[in-house]
Amino acid sequence: MKKRAQVSLVLLAGASGAVDALAFTALGHVFAGVMTGNLVLLGISAGHGSGHDVTGPLYALGGYAVGAATTALVCRGIREARTTEWPGRVVACLAAQCLLLGFVAVAGGLLGGDPAGAWRTALLVVAAVAMGAQSAAMVVAGSGAAPTTYFTGTLTTLVTGAVDGSGRDREQLWVIGRLLAVIGGAACAVAVREAAAPWGFVPPAVLTAAAVACQKPAHRMRRAVTELRKKTLPHTSTARH
Repeated sequence: MKKRAQVSLVLLAGASGAVDALAFTALGHVFAGVMTGNLVLLGISAGHGSGHDVTGPLYALGGYAVGAATTALVCRGIREARTTEWPGRVVACLAAQCLLLGFVAVAGGLLGGDPAGAWRTALLVVAAVAMGAQSAAMVVAGSGAAPTTYFTGTLTTLVTGAVDGSGRDREQLWVIGRLLAVIGGAACAVAVREAAAPWGFVPPAVLTAAAVACQKPAHRMRRAVTELRKKTLPHTSTARH
C-alpha cells in the first residue's frame, strides 16, 4: 500500500475516533461509526424493557446505512477495479463526508458545543451518515485501503500476525498507527470540547479534510469525470443512431 494511502488511513481513523467520542459524550451516549456498539445498546434496552432508550441507536444505525448505501451507489462499477490508488469517486465521497462533518462542526459551534433535542438527533444522524460513507468508501477502495471505523478485526490481525510471524514489519507499524490514531482522535475531540465547547466538533472535519488532501483530490476527481464521460458517450451516440 502506498504511503499516501497509509497516511490518509491514519487520519481517517483519527476522525472516526473523534466522531464516536463526540457522539458518545455529546450526542446521546451512542456511536456514530461503531455499529456493533449500537447493536449492543439496543440489546441492553431490550433487556431492561425500556423502549425509550432505543431511539438514539436506531437513528445512528439508519444514518450509517444511508451513508453506506449512497457511497455504494456513487461508486457502483468500480468495486472490481482493485488498485493501490483510491478511485476518484472514492475521494469524492470522502470529500462529501468532509462537508457533512463541516456542517456538524458549524452547527455544533453555533449551539455552544452542547446540542439538545432535535438538533442533537439531527447532528447524530448526519455524523452517522458521514461514518457510513467513510466505511463504504474504504470497502470500494479495496486493497489500497483498510477499515477506518471498526477496529476489532484490525486488532485481531495485529495480534495474530505478531504471534505467527505473518505480519510484515512496516505494515504492522501502520496498523499500530491507525489504532493509536483512534485513541488520539477521541482524546483530541474531547479535550477541545472541554477547553472550548463551541470548537469541540471541529477536529473530525479537519482530520477528514487532511486525509482527502493527501489523495490529491483535484487530480483524482478529474480522472473520475473523464471515466464517467467515456462510459456515457458510447451510450449517447448509440441512442442517437
